[in-house]
Amino acid sequence: MRLGRILQQNLRYEDLQRIRATNVHVSVNKATLYRKPLAIRNASMQWMYDLNGKKYLDFFGGIVTVGVGHCHPKVNDALIQQINKVWHTTNIYYNEPFHAYAEKLASTLPGDLKTVYLVNSGSEANDLALLMARVSTGNYDVIALRNGYHGMSPNTMGLTGHSTWKQNSPHYFGIHHAMNPDVYKGIWGGESCRDSPVQTDRKCACSGGVCQAADKYVEQLEEVLTYSVPQRKVAAMFIESIQGVGGVVQYPKGYVKKAQDLIRKNGGVIISDEVQTGFGRTGDHLWNFESHGIIPDIVTMAKSIGNGFPMAAVVTTPKIAQSLANASHFNTFGGNPMASAVGKAVLEVIEEEKLQQHCKTVGTYFLKELEKFRAEFSNVGDVRGKGFMIGIEMVENKETRKQLALEKVLDIFEDLKDEGLLVGRGGHYGNVFRLSPPMCATKADVDFALPIFRKVFKKHAT
Repeated sequence: MRLGRILQQNLRYEDLQRIRATNVHVSVNKATLYRKPLAIRNASMQWMYDLNGKKYLDFFGGIVTVGVGHCHPKVNDALIQQINKVWHTTNIYYNEPFHAYAEKLASTLPGDLKTVYLVNSGSEANDLALLMARVSTGNYDVIALRNGYHGMSPNTMGLTGHSTWKQNSPHYFGIHHAMNPDVYKGIWGGESCRDSPVQTDRKCACSGGVCQAADKYVEQLEEVLTYSVPQRKVAAMFIESIQGVGGVVQYPKGYVKKAQDLIRKNGGVIISDEVQTGFGRTGDHLWNFESHGIIPDIVTMAKSIGNGFPMAAVVTTPKIAQSLANASHFNTFGGNPMASAVGKAVLEVIEEEKLQQHCKTVGTYFLKELEKFRAEFSNVGDVRGKGFMIGIEMVENKETRKQLALEKVLDIFEDLKDEGLLVGRGGHYGNVFRLSPPMCATKADVDFALPIFRKVFKKHAT
């Protein structure tokens, strides 16, 4: 009876605070956004509502996770129908939803990327991809980028190039971090270097369609192989096609292709982390690695894959997949019928509603409007991104590109929320506003958000 009463009651804000203080792990509390945390009761498509019914335009999408919209009717219906059939079998038995989804997902990827392994989170997907790379190549050492994010499991914490996310425990074995090819804050790069409707305002020496910055950063990658990797034999390089947690950082054009060639030359495979960039969000392609002109050996994906339902995937070639069969490997919940039904519905919605093309059209409009703020406000240093994956870097000084002090960033962050607009933050110093709305967000929603940004940026400009 006591349990029933707890489950049935509508908890007040004060109840949530009490439970957080007494029954919830401190790390969860630390992750909560805002000085006065927001308590969400329900959501629909691009909108969220708090306990008092106040309406918020969600331009963070649950950390780039709500792809097709909160509680999308078709996705909800697919889950409800599957719940009424069977929840769980594991892959010791055949089940129709898993096989239908695996075939459909594989059909969206180019080349020989045809073998699907479903898991439950992005960290788990990257962990499995790391294992596959080491087993299939026979090599151990792995390269990732500084400022990259690949998860928080013991292995993926090592891949992640942010001290912010690293516990004081062993996690670095065989992992090396190369210089981050950031054309805004890095050593090289400028106004002609990135694949975005908005370029950085740094001057650039590139000409003739050749990005000199890309070559310089690849030279730094070569030095990691030369000085840090035994016999230059590498298992893999992990790379996000656009860095998400790192603050929507885009690389100089040509870098990823040249890095791929160098890694393969030294025995390794390329692992494209599409956890945040996949499923059409960036507009030009369903998978953003395609914008770099590559076909990776392994692709990891999560977040928008299930529109918030816990699922993820690793897709690779039959040859690499076969190497993992030398010993037993099993995942209890990966590919469960509920997740598979949801994932298939998500892909269908993206196709039927033409959300990839929508992201390109509306996202480009949004970026070009946000670009105007860079000239208008002293605290807006850079605007970048593609489609519905956008970053606004806040600075103290435009010449030095020094980050805006965290307290000032948080003041802006709170005011945006109070005005009814939810965004995220990223970058090592937390000074980049991350905009990743559900892909159903409209031009009218953008036009609702722009005056809020202008009002709040103006209030806090120096």
